[in-house]
Amino acid sequence: MSERLAMKVAIVTGGASGLGLATAARFVEEGASVIVTDKDEDRLNGAFGNISNIEPLDRRYQDVTDEIGWESLINYVLNEYGRLDILVNNAGITKDNLLMRMSEDDFDHVLEVNLKSVFNMTHAIQRAFLKQRHGSLIHLSSVVGVKGNAGQSNYAASKAGIIGFSKSVALELGSRNIRSNVIAPGFIETEMTARLSEEVVQGWRSGIPLKRGGTPKDVAEACVFLASDLSSYITGQVLHVDGGMLT
Repeated sequence: MSERLAMKVAIVTGGASGLGLATAARFVEEGASVIVTDKDEDRLNGAFGNISNIEPLDRRYQDVTDEIGWESLINYVLNEYGRLDILVNNAGITKDNLLMRMSEDDFDHVLEVNLKSVFNMTHAIQRAFLKQRHGSLIHLSSVVGVKGNAGQSNYAASKAGIIGFSKSVALELGSRNIRSNVIAPGFIETEMTARLSEEVVQGWRSGIPLKRGGTPKDVAEACVFLASDLSSYITGQVLHVDGGMLT
């Protein structure tokens, strides 16, 4: 089977765990050269210790809120690899609380990391994409950004903002063959959900039409599709990877 991302160069943010880790690994399997970033350098280096074929994977410590640092990283990638085809905006955090108990700092910090960082990275990379007249932007949102969730007003606002941002960018950059799409995962079973009780997890599963939680690989496969030429006529869309949760 041919590699869907052969000869392509990708940046994946928040790659030390969960969805970012799975996406970076799948991109490598599909033939891409991958620059994976995370704010936690030790966790990033440890995350890929058990992956046998990581030669095409370049690990970089990078804070997604640092736009100047992103300009430097993109220059490094272009100098080192000669091209840049894909950006996966995956980095994100949660600071959950009811609105009446939520501090302004917690609201601002979630928007800075989850939403402002998407602006920073997209703004920094667009010049390279415009010059080469192609590129795929993949932004990770959430079903929470579509339907909201009690106790997550800051997270929901950030993820809803990503959707509006991506659609606007798709309209601005489409004429240069630059595509901008969103993936909205549902209940994905990761290290974070493993801390929940089995009763709570089963409650989530039972409310999903496919009767199971998703896996990071499910999201990674959607990223491969949007990064590859299979989706060359798709832009401005939100792909729900949620087992039918919002059906």
